[in-house]
Amino acid sequence: MAATDHTHTISLVVRDKPGVLVRIALVFARRGFNIESLSVSPGAIEGFSRMTITSNGTPGVLEQIVKHLSKLVDVVFATDHGGDDALEEEVALVKLRANADGLAGAVALARERGASVVHQDDGRVILCCHGGSEAIDGLLSSLEHDHVEEIVRSGKIVIDRGESDFADLLGGAPKSVPPPAR
Repeated sequence: MAATDHTHTISLVVRDKPGVLVRIALVFARRGFNIESLSVSPGAIEGFSRMTITSNGTPGVLEQIVKHLSKLVDVVFATDHGGDDALEEEVALVKLRANADGLAGAVALARERGASVVHQDDGRVILCCHGGSEAIDGLLSSLEHDHVEEIVRSGKIVIDRGESDFADLLGGAPKSVPPPAR
């Protein structure tokens, strides 16, 4: 990664149609950029999905990628969250394998860093950790690599802390949410 490259988190709202993901991936591939992580989930409004993509590049080049993404027919909205007041989270599952003493030490260290044990049996433990990418990177670097058997990371997901531009574009998520029924 060059000194001027930065990690960018891009959010998209897209129509749920076959081939949309391929067309989005091609925008990155044609420009020689790798998608570092990709998360896709159903949107708040039926018929639409929310995508979060992270990629490395200079701000100018990623700005051009966002503009090209915005021109795709099935992309309703695209934005780069660089500098935004957005909340970013990631989930990681980490499978550790060691003798009882090795696992006890690794689990204690992981719990200090906010991870929890979600499964344990026969010399293996599966940890779950969520937080910012830096927190997960920190946990992984603190664990002894000879104990780590497998890692699965979700990739970043991101949501704006304030009012959402997405809801307005899709014609009407409610501005106020009624209180939950008791």
